[in-house]
Amino acid sequence: MISVKNLYKSFGNVVAVDDLSFDIKPGEVVGFLGPNGAGKSTTMKMLTGFLPPSSGEISIFNMSLKNQARAIKQGIGYLPEGAPAYGDMTTLQFLNFIAQIRGYSGNEKKERVKEVIGKVELQDVLDKPIDNLSKGFKRRVGLAQALIHDPQILILDEPTDGLDPNQKHQVRRLIQNLAKDKIVIISTHILEEVSAVCNRVMIIAKGKLLFNGTPDELNRRSKYYGAVTLRFSYKADISELAELDGVAEMQVNPENGDVTLFAEPDKQILHLVTAHIQRCKLPVDSLNIEQGRLDDVFREITQLETNK
Repeated sequence: MISVKNLYKSFGNVVAVDDLSFDIKPGEVVGFLGPNGAGKSTTMKMLTGFLPPSSGEISIFNMSLKNQARAIKQGIGYLPEGAPAYGDMTTLQFLNFIAQIRGYSGNEKKERVKEVIGKVELQDVLDKPIDNLSKGFKRRVGLAQALIHDPQILILDEPTDGLDPNQKHQVRRLIQNLAKDKIVIISTHILEEVSAVCNRVMIIAKGKLLFNGTPDELNRRSKYYGAVTLRFSYKADISELAELDGVAEMQVNPENGDVTLFAEPDKQILHLVTAHIQRCKLPVDSLNIEQGRLDDVFREITQLETNK
């Protein structure tokens, strides 16, 4: 449904997006990750038709964005960074206005507004001016206007920015439900968001696409993926753990005494570790299999590019 070929965008001598190419299909929730200034927001603005590319092609719904922008935009919901809105309008006035400029009227307009209010839970602030809302509620109003026409594509720039943990959970659950028959693209710097809602990850730095795959594939690039971490109730002899077959390295956390065992490539060590614990009666309080540490992988991937 979305096809991007050799996308390039510069502002004077500054290259914001550098030869991006990718395809996105319905049902995919794509997380755009990258450091500040990586080109995430610029890419999103080009996908929505808000910014023209310097070169390259964008095709959406099998139509060229360059030639058929108006038709394409009707099927896109966009939450830009900062969620700009008319601050002197109340929440209800603003949503009615958005529904009207989307072409709805009468009962259909009422139903659209009512439905999106329920989805994003805005009932308590309908009569409040948007300028008087908290940052979190402003974000939710911005999300509501992006959803009001039930678009096939949702492009969300930092959708949970400013939300409390309960609100983040609600928005993430909403995104997961919406993604069943839509494309959702999320720009975020919150790594936990990737694991929570995305089934595909793209990492961008200095305008270049450095990683394109599933969250699991990204996790597998972590040194910690599949490692076994032990916490002990009191100090014990752990020297033999490092000698177990398949253990490549052992690290001890100097702050809490946690022991992490790293496996050799393509080796499974959990059964050997648990057998040793039982045989030696080690005082293990907890045992965790590491799923990978995205922050380490993210830094490794992006710093290689930014240091060039």
